[in-house]
Amino acid sequence: MYKAVIKRIFDFLLATALCVLFLPIFAATFFAVRSKLGSPAFFTQERPGLGGKLFKIYKFRTMTNERDESGELLPDEARLKGVGKTIRRLSLDELPQLLNVLKGEMSFVGPRPLLPEYLPLYNARQATRHSVLPGITGLAQVMGRNAISWDEKLEWDAKYAENISFWLDIKILALTALKVIKSEGVSKEGMATTDKFKGSEA
Repeated sequence: MYKAVIKRIFDFLLATALCVLFLPIFAATFFAVRSKLGSPAFFTQERPGLGGKLFKIYKFRTMTNERDESGELLPDEARLKGVGKTIRRLSLDELPQLLNVLKGEMSFVGPRPLLPEYLPLYNARQATRHSVLPGITGLAQVMGRNAISWDEKLEWDAKYAENISFWLDIKILALTALKVIKSEGVSKEGMATTDKFKGSEA
């Protein structure tokens, strides 16, 4: 059995190594965001993790703060452009989540941490995604990411929670690398990112 302690050790050692290896890329991305999008360079938001417990997720900011005449933020597609679009296409916005992994709030592999407002919308099977640590990548990401429906994504999350293993994690990490290289599934067709989850019909 793939025990939580073994997964935690693997995550900590890999996150430490990648923090050192990716330090130049991290620094370059930070300065690119600061120079093109302004301050702050980081985007933080509360997300539910293991057991639904809230934690603060870290990402590089990829959108501008442009607003309309009434002071409301413009739609995502209007604020995601230039350097922000490139950072998201290359998945560089996810790099700060290595800090979440080091803190034990996330794993490298697991269901992506979604918005707290989705918690009451999950059915019983979908809610099993919170029986494991959330991840930087996961089964839903390598099976389509934002290009597939919410029901499909949440079903892949449930399947991961049921079948978690070391070799499944290794397979997902390898497939994630290919997805990043090919920039597949970054957004839903016709949208800057994806639509909001409104609950499953089942």
